[in-house]
Amino acid sequence: MLELEGPAALSDFRLERLLTSLRRVVPSLRRVQVHYRHFVDHSRTPDAGEARILERLLDHEPEPAGTAGAGQLLLTVPRPGTISPWSSKATDIAHVCGLDFVRRIERGRLWRFEADSVIAPTQLTALGATLHDPMTEAVLADPGGAARLFESHEPRPMASIALGTAPAAALARANSSLGLALSQDEIDYLVDVYERMGRDPTDVEVMMFAQANSEHCRHKIFNADWVIDGVAQQRTLFAMIRHTRDQSPNGVLSAYSDNAAVIAGPVASRFFADAADRRYHWHDEPADILIKVETHNHPTAISPFPGAATGSGGEIRDEGATGLGAKPKAGLVGFTVSNLRIPGFEQPWETDNGRSPRIASALDIMLEGPIGAAAFNNEFGRPGILGYFRTFEMQLRSDPAGVIRGYQKPIMIAGGLGNVRRMHVEKGEVPIGARLILLGGPAMLIGLGGGAASSLGSGASSEQLDFASVQRGNPEMQRRAQEVIDRCWAMGKDNPILIIHDVGAGGLSNAVPEVIAHSGRGGQIELRDVPNDEPGMSPLEIWCNEAQERYVLAVAPERLEQFLALCRRERCPCAVIGRTTGDGQLRVHDAQSGKYPVDIAVAALLGKPPRMRREAIRRARAGDGFDATGIEPAQALELLLQLPTVADKGFLVTIGDRTVGGLISRDPLVGPWQVPVSDVAVTLSGLRGHTGEAMSIGERPPIALLDGPASARMAVGEAITNIAAADVRRIGDIRLSANWMAACGDPGEDASLYDAVRAIGGELCPALGIAIPVGKDSLSMKSTWRRDSADCSVIAPLSLVISAFAPVGDVRRTLTPVLDTAQGRTPLLLIDLAAGRDRLGGSCLAQVHGRIGDRPPDLDDPRLITAFFAAVRELADAGLVLAYHDRSDGGLAVTLLEMAFAGRADIDVDLGAVADPVAALFSEELGAVLQLRDGDAGAVLEILARHGLEAHARLIGKAARGRQIRIVANGRHLIDDDRVRLRGLWAATSWRMQRLRDTPGCADEEQAARLDESDPGLSWKPSFDPDADIAAPMIASGARPRVAILREQGVNSQVEMAAAFDRAGFATVDLHMTDLLQGGERLDGYQGLVACGGFSYGDVLGAGEGWAKSILFNERARELFAAWFQRGDNFTLGVCNGCQMLAALATLIPGAACWPRFVRNRSEQFEGRLSLVEIGESGSLFFAGMAGSRLPIAVAHGEGRAQFRTAADEQAAQALTVMRFVDNHGALATRYPANPNGSPRGIAGLVSEDGRVAIMMPHPERVFRSAQNSWRPAGAGEDSGWMRIFRNARVWLG
Repeated sequence: MLELEGPAALSDFRLERLLTSLRRVVPSLRRVQVHYRHFVDHSRTPDAGEARILERLLDHEPEPAGTAGAGQLLLTVPRPGTISPWSSKATDIAHVCGLDFVRRIERGRLWRFEADSVIAPTQLTALGATLHDPMTEAVLADPGGAARLFESHEPRPMASIALGTAPAAALARANSSLGLALSQDEIDYLVDVYERMGRDPTDVEVMMFAQANSEHCRHKIFNADWVIDGVAQQRTLFAMIRHTRDQSPNGVLSAYSDNAAVIAGPVASRFFADAADRRYHWHDEPADILIKVETHNHPTAISPFPGAATGSGGEIRDEGATGLGAKPKAGLVGFTVSNLRIPGFEQPWETDNGRSPRIASALDIMLEGPIGAAAFNNEFGRPGILGYFRTFEMQLRSDPAGVIRGYQKPIMIAGGLGNVRRMHVEKGEVPIGARLILLGGPAMLIGLGGGAASSLGSGASSEQLDFASVQRGNPEMQRRAQEVIDRCWAMGKDNPILIIHDVGAGGLSNAVPEVIAHSGRGGQIELRDVPNDEPGMSPLEIWCNEAQERYVLAVAPERLEQFLALCRRERCPCAVIGRTTGDGQLRVHDAQSGKYPVDIAVAALLGKPPRMRREAIRRARAGDGFDATGIEPAQALELLLQLPTVADKGFLVTIGDRTVGGLISRDPLVGPWQVPVSDVAVTLSGLRGHTGEAMSIGERPPIALLDGPASARMAVGEAITNIAAADVRRIGDIRLSANWMAACGDPGEDASLYDAVRAIGGELCPALGIAIPVGKDSLSMKSTWRRDSADCSVIAPLSLVISAFAPVGDVRRTLTPVLDTAQGRTPLLLIDLAAGRDRLGGSCLAQVHGRIGDRPPDLDDPRLITAFFAAVRELADAGLVLAYHDRSDGGLAVTLLEMAFAGRADIDVDLGAVADPVAALFSEELGAVLQLRDGDAGAVLEILARHGLEAHARLIGKAARGRQIRIVANGRHLIDDDRVRLRGLWAATSWRMQRLRDTPGCADEEQAARLDESDPGLSWKPSFDPDADIAAPMIASGARPRVAILREQGVNSQVEMAAAFDRAGFATVDLHMTDLLQGGERLDGYQGLVACGGFSYGDVLGAGEGWAKSILFNERARELFAAWFQRGDNFTLGVCNGCQMLAALATLIPGAACWPRFVRNRSEQFEGRLSLVEIGESGSLFFAGMAGSRLPIAVAHGEGRAQFRTAADEQAAQALTVMRFVDNHGALATRYPANPNGSPRGIAGLVSEDGRVAIMMPHPERVFRSAQNSWRPAGAGEDSGWMRIFRNARVWLG
């Protein structure tokens, strides 16, 4: 084994923060250091040249002089017996580089601790426990023990469960020890099955049955028979949900039978590469919309980062495995947690009620969970453009001591939408003899029993089983698998996939039966053909583990080789693990032992154990008498603005890539100051045209503590008032996902759930003409523990999260909350669907006063919200609405303030005569505020009256340029304050969370920028006409030069890049590095080469550097690229990951010797922004005629900070810098976030000396159309200024 020291593993800032926490374990700790250490298992000793390549590959840095032997050591490494995802990618790169002596490379972290006294062994053990993930890592006190990483392990044996003379008792013991969550009825069912079979079950079969029949997978409560207050109910919960589709079936193409629902979308131009010639083409066809929303509550509670990451990853897989294969497009994420209690920022209502020691704190969940979800989406390449965040924790006066209502078991919502071709909506029939293929990553001992574990309340299983149920993610692997799926669905009717199912809860034990049961088949499986990175796993562990990024699919034998060739090109692991049979029997053979760990009829496995019967009693909901009496509105507003539910959520937005794919039109950040207050998210159907899709969220769980059905109706109502901001033509075009969370089994909760489902499934949605074709339930939302010998529990309120989806007529017509101050003093109009009731029960106002109230708001009349939706659409169609914002959390005061923040406006509001001014200001009844043009009020009121809303609409004030917020009611001044001061309060939560999570200096600079009233906001200042198509004569000639759209595994931005070059008149070709390295492809036939953005090889050897090294150290690849750069008749462009890669190839590029490398952003966080850049003078062919232009551009990277080798290089690079970040005044950006990555002198893009090669970290290809920009000026044409660089390239070629 070879050992090589690597670079520092953590920055000084991270180490300083870590040191503070480690001192709680070892108070005398003075210093901590950590470096990577690489371990190489080799078949022979490398020669000197090979050793140098290996050192360069791994960024080998000899240990600094004087540090050897200093301090005490711990080594954290991947768990022996496993192969880490990092290892598989790094080893792949080594093999591409010709290092055939390398068997495997692994990486650990070597920790050095210096203290004032010797650290005791027990303290070292405690330190190690805080520094590793025990699910995937191990701690070695002796670094010399790293050789264990490469030891082989004998497989653990299969076990049988001896039923004996008391079979039910034997299965009950297995139920407890394995954490199966089986009911007594299910145990009795299994006893009967195996008595008829005349044998004992294997542990594999029992675990498989438990996963396949878990509450998580089979939704037993939603399919149960119900008796409430002694009266048998006529319908199951699921039947009431289905009723909505039965009543409103139009446009629902698939529901309740697949991984996601599918609704009809508009005809659009989809753009993708042809499987035969790899050329990108346009396809005009229905862009049907798949919709899915999942929860990942239990894993996120136990381990927030991986729990949330795999929550998003699992939902993405659901989308990709819809029908015969589909394309995920845009995601949403939401979190509900208990009180944050930010250190030094604890709020008056945030009582410390304690928590279960097994569960992460709400603060840790919100520091780590959102990063996990965003990181998976970012690396996979799906933009996250919608979300919500709520905190709630309260002891009700009606509850006994020790019972808290809140979210120690959090809600983690992951969902999104995508597209599927009409011909692929339904899964196909699978013939006998079809090959069963496992696509994606290897089996690993992670996530065992997650389906069953998530069906239990937190605290109901052992701590070891809790942690074992949490999966770990590998998004780059999932990207590879999705690329294979994309190649398949692009074949249209020739798609080789017969059926596809993602591997999620229960692992293969659930996915394989689902695949073969679809067509009534059986299956013959060879267990040892399952790719396995942990050779020591038992049959149960191989079959049931929930290792992520895997799919099971069936392919006809005659199409097998074609499918495998696609996998080889994408370098996506796959294996034929078996075939379908006609006998309905699932047989899993183990070649290692010669036994059959599984030999059972599929019908018995997925049969019908006795249906659950739920008996429930309604429990009267008692309020606490809270009203607005005695509340001072200005003080209440200050409290509300610091409630996380209401506060600025920017810290959750900018960590996500919101532009990848080039199909995003409306994300959360609105206006020239990019304030996170959008009501709706909107995507484009394709890369040309203006149809699209919209999605929104609604949720009001505190109301359920008073009235469950009202809470459900309000969630639906809020989702509708949010999505009304998009150009959705009719309310019946909306389809909903309903995600239900409840603490079933707790007094009153079951009945409340039933009544809430009936309220929307049996009544409201049918009345609105809206279907609910998809959803999810998580019905164990309770956490229990003991404290000081007393039982404690935190019970979540009944929580319904509604996600609304709909096709959009024209994305350019989306309304935003940005007040338009260029129109002078303009009227503000309130549409109040509650007609002045102003009920405060379950409101944020009550919450910040530690109360719940009595009477909650409600959606009282479905006809009103139908009229509201139609009226808003008519007003928008007539161009009568300047700004729109719905009323929700925090009430009318927050609605008005958010509009003022977004537009930097002054508002002067008089609510007139109202029954209760404070309630009118803060009640959260359904409604919206509209900004109108002066002089249009009469026409608007006339339209509203025609829709029956005359009693619900009134003018309440004016908006104008300025910073004062004045609100009056009943002649009383309620609010008279400075907008900038209030903005600071509203942003305080984001600021403080960023200070804890990111570089504190960056957080401080962003807070200062938020409050800088002199900031003029983003602007478009091109030095040319963006709509002038200078390439039109070349396009008219019919000549289309070929451009290679180059990608490596993990790249995710190739399609939008190809579309931009296609629009400029090029023939764009999908070129994978595999084509060059193994396929015999050359670069001679191309005039342009474009390296695209993403996460090549997961960036395991540095940002873009693994990709570059696979070229530099591969003889064939180096020769191809060196020859390319020596030609004088071609051009090269590198964007983001492609920029990082080309920068690392600078030694091959003439005139690029001074280029930097790109390292971690100064904020130490991924940055997703719309940033302002200025184009400088240069000889670049791409930027001809653009000098002096200032334009917003999409930024999406974690490693974009330019780092030069020498000061001389930095100075020389100034002449080659073509693009720099500037602030909104146009000055060179030196502060965050105007300079999003901390690059010196704002460097964002450089060119070679001859101008033929350009690299840039921002993404022009994602915003080349005006409709792709989250902010664009009024009157913007079809093209943004960034289309010019692609047209310049076409003009240069002539």
